[in-house]
Amino acid sequence: MKSIRDLKKAAQDGLSWVKAQPEVKEAEVFVASNEHLLTRLNYTSAIPCNGMEEPKSISSFGMGIRVAFRTGQGLKYGFGSAAGMLAQEGIEQAFSKAQQGAVLDPEFVSLPRPSAGQAEYQRFHDPALMKLGDEELVQSGWMELNGALEVFSGSKELVAEAGGLDKISDLGIIVGGDVTVLRQRIAVASTNLPDVRTDESTSLFSSVTAMVERNFGKGSGWSAHSHWKDFNGRSGAEAAHNAIRSMNGQRVPDGEYSVIFGPQPVADIFHNLILPALHADTFFTSASPFQGKVGQQIAWEKLSVYDHGALPRFAASKGITCEGLPTGRTDLIRDGSLVGLLSNYYESQRLLRDPKARQKLGIDPNERPECLIPRNGFRFMDGVGRSFQVRPYISATNVLIESKEKGISQPELLRRVGNGLYIGRIWYTYPINGLAAGDFTCTVVGDSYIIRDGKLSTPLKPNTVRINDNIHRLLNSLLGIGGAARGTNIWAASEVIYAPEMAVSGVPVKAIAEFMEGGA
Repeated sequence: MKSIRDLKKAAQDGLSWVKAQPEVKEAEVFVASNEHLLTRLNYTSAIPCNGMEEPKSISSFGMGIRVAFRTGQGLKYGFGSAAGMLAQEGIEQAFSKAQQGAVLDPEFVSLPRPSAGQAEYQRFHDPALMKLGDEELVQSGWMELNGALEVFSGSKELVAEAGGLDKISDLGIIVGGDVTVLRQRIAVASTNLPDVRTDESTSLFSSVTAMVERNFGKGSGWSAHSHWKDFNGRSGAEAAHNAIRSMNGQRVPDGEYSVIFGPQPVADIFHNLILPALHADTFFTSASPFQGKVGQQIAWEKLSVYDHGALPRFAASKGITCEGLPTGRTDLIRDGSLVGLLSNYYESQRLLRDPKARQKLGIDPNERPECLIPRNGFRFMDGVGRSFQVRPYISATNVLIESKEKGISQPELLRRVGNGLYIGRIWYTYPINGLAAGDFTCTVVGDSYIIRDGKLSTPLKPNTVRINDNIHRLLNSLLGIGGAARGTNIWAASEVIYAPEMAVSGVPVKAIAEFMEGGA
């Protein structure tokens, strides 16, 4: 990776050159260096395999600039980037692209400016993860795989099912997943910032899926960290335990069920449905299901949700945004009421000046500017870090979901549900009829159980039910929120959601038609 010193110098030198161009009114130079390291688990008992694939990596560096140009038509705004370049050639190339692509934007106010009272930025990266080598990365993958295989070989239930320890492999044991390390360094220099600002961040994620094919058992395990010392390699063992527990699952008929959503489904629903609906640009375009409801009740009165990018040892913490502004806490839902939105500088400014802002938000944002503080302007791209190739857009960081009821245990949530379903893993979650309608669908794919008399009972067979619900109904039908939140990273997501278990009444569940060999 490029050093912080090199990035800072490139940003500083680049800004000095751009500012000297006669038509430039404002300019920002963003420089980034990223590394994405991965080792993949690939174990199959019925097919010869190596168990672990060779480590892979993606590395990139370069610069992106945003420029406001004075022209005879008025102020034009442009963006350009240059990959693999930090010297003069790169800044000239990026500047030329910004100049050629500049457009009139009547909603552009200025490049980001720091607000009075914003906190100083902090450092959150782990030097050990910054230096982590291939050998340690592969070792972490073997920790996960060996943990899973130890659980399978030590399971009395599995040995009995197979008819002996030496026959467990005949059941079709599969362990897949990966351990991923993300290392990011940036520097931001702007005509509107008093100095060149830099940041380093590190994240480590593990994600493992284990299967017992013959018995339709499927389980998952995962972890999310910012520091190497916090990694324990237990996701594989967790996935194997869950696969064994879910063997020989049953189907359930259509109906409305009281449901406990585990941490992964809660995170999936928030990532795909709720967080996008709480972006400032979604409100500006009148596409949110919560349109006009800032300051109003939108959920169960004990639910609170906030984003916080400045929490030490949290997996998605950053010192500054990709606009050079400090991260921090943004309250989104407090005691069931919508109190704030995720925003970047551009979206905050255009909503503050929008004559229809009161209609879109439900409040005058100029009277409550704390609802639109730009703490979430980032340039994430394709899961490989903070990209110099894109403009800042809105993204969450660490999302925390809490309840006024502190420390609610899983047994208490099960008692409140009585009879229903525990949903441990979903996928293919997306809005239907447009995000504004609030309708959504998802498929239950594992780690799920039937709840009988307040206890986990028979496993629910994977891929046999789909949930079709509405986000308004769901948020207002909560029965309780668990007290133990868990860092959860959804596939291709940039944020980490610290998700608890969440009990909901009246969830519409639809059985998926069963395939019958030889049937019509």
